[in-house]
Amino acid sequence: MNKIGILEEITEIVRAAGVILTSAVSIEDSVEEKEGRANFVTAYDKKIQDFLFERLGEILPQAVFIGEEEEEHASFTEGYAFIIDPIDGTTNFMKGYNASCISVGLLKDGQPDIGVVYNPYLNEMFQAVRGQGAFCNGKQIKVSDHELAEGLVLFGSAPYNEELAKKSFDLAYKLFCNSLDIRRSGSAAIDLCNIACGRAELFFEMLLSPWDYAAGTLMVKEAGGVISDMEGNELVFDKKCSVVAGNKKSMDTFLKL
Repeated sequence: MNKIGILEEITEIVRAAGVILTSAVSIEDSVEEKEGRANFVTAYDKKIQDFLFERLGEILPQAVFIGEEEEEHASFTEGYAFIIDPIDGTTNFMKGYNASCISVGLLKDGQPDIGVVYNPYLNEMFQAVRGQGAFCNGKQIKVSDHELAEGLVLFGSAPYNEELAKKSFDLAYKLFCNSLDIRRSGSAAIDLCNIACGRAELFFEMLLSPWDYAAGTLMVKEAGGVISDMEGNELVFDKKCSVVAGNKKSMDTFLKL
């Protein structure tokens, strides 16, 4: 099966998972706490992850799976690996804030090859294939060409890591002073897609897990953007790291601040 065929099958499965997300009931009765401040999981996170593992495994039986709701993760340096966030924006989901998504990244030999991010509340399906561009609902997307001073800054506050809170908001304030305004959505995957389609000029978060950015990384790159850790290094997918993304102009400005 070629990449486009794989992408189409992943997209169909992710869209079906979105129905599980939007039809959820009694969410508050299914919440459990995980390690770290304000870190929660619901029965729907597990239900969607199980659904994705089963259905995606039918497409690529040889692939390994790395999901947020797993205790241990497989090696992915060779062959195919799915990196999955069944609900990115779990706290939003719990509160009925309707800003959550499903994120599926497919790595090949350790590098993002296909990315699919679906926000079912807005019915926005983001897709990217390495070397073939990024799309939203079938229309090709590109990062904006605005300077940071003319742009919006999106950020995450690394809420599970209290020691990063002050640093995150200090940096957000500095960026606020050097941009039009700032936004905090509660979903890194959605934020990266918004960078990719030119709705904002810069995104940062001081600590994220690979499932938060695996699909979004490819989305940004294929839309002509730049993404790295906050020191300018290539992102890794075997451990947590900081993430900053944007168009080249805003990233150049960020790295000089």
